[in-house]
Amino acid sequence: MKSCLAEFFGTFWLVLGGCGSAVLAAAFPAVGIGLLGVSLAFGLTVLTMAYAIGHISGCHLNPAVSIGLWAGGRFPPSKLAPYIVSQLLGGIVAAGVLLLIASGKSGFDVSAGFASNGYGAHSPGGYSLQAALICEAVMTAMFLLVIMGATDKRAPQGFAPLAIGLCLTLIHLISIPVTNTSVNPARSTGVAVFAGDWAMSQLWAFWVAPILGAVAGATIYRFLCDSNE
Repeated sequence: MKSCLAEFFGTFWLVLGGCGSAVLAAAFPAVGIGLLGVSLAFGLTVLTMAYAIGHISGCHLNPAVSIGLWAGGRFPPSKLAPYIVSQLLGGIVAAGVLLLIASGKSGFDVSAGFASNGYGAHSPGGYSLQAALICEAVMTAMFLLVIMGATDKRAPQGFAPLAIGLCLTLIHLISIPVTNTSVNPARSTGVAVFAGDWAMSQLWAFWVAPILGAVAGATIYRFLCDSNE
C-alpha cells in the first residue's frame, strides 16, 4: 500500500510539474520558459521524486517503466497492476488540479490541447503517426536502458536519480516537436481525460509505443548485462 501511495504522489508530481510547466509557463507573456524549460521541468520532477520516494517504491511513475522493469527481471508481475492503477490515478488527479489552476485565467480553453500528446495535425511539428510511433518507442527504449544501467548494483551508488532525470530532460528536448513527448502512458492519459476529443482518440499510440519501447530497452540491457557477467 505504501509503495502504491508513493507511486500515486510521484506520478501526481510528474504530471503537475511537467504538464503544468507546459500549460502555465511555456508561453507566458514575454518570459515564457519555452521548450527547454518544459524539458527541464519533466526531468526535475523525476529527479526530485527519485530521491524522495525511490527507497519506498522504486519511483517508476510510469506504466511503461514498470512493465519494462518486469521484462528486465527487476520487478515482480504481482505488483504490475497495483502500480499501474496508482500511476494512472496520480496522473488524472494531477491533471484535474492543473485544470482548476489553469481555468482561473480568462480565456483558457482546455480543448486547445492541455499539453496532450498527438500526431499528425496534433503533433507540434506536424509529424506523422509513423514518426510518432518510432520516436516514442525509441525514446522509451533508451530511457529503460539508462534506468536499468543507472540502478544496476555495479553502477556508482547515489547518482541514479541524476542520470534518469537528465535522460528524461534530453528525451523531451528531442521529441517535444514530434509528439509533445509522452514516453509515459500515465502522463498522456491524465491530460487526455480532460482534453477529450482528439486527445482520447490518439491516446492508444502513447500506450502502445512506450510499452513496446520499454520492453525492448529492458530486454537489450538484460542481454548486455548477462553477456558482461
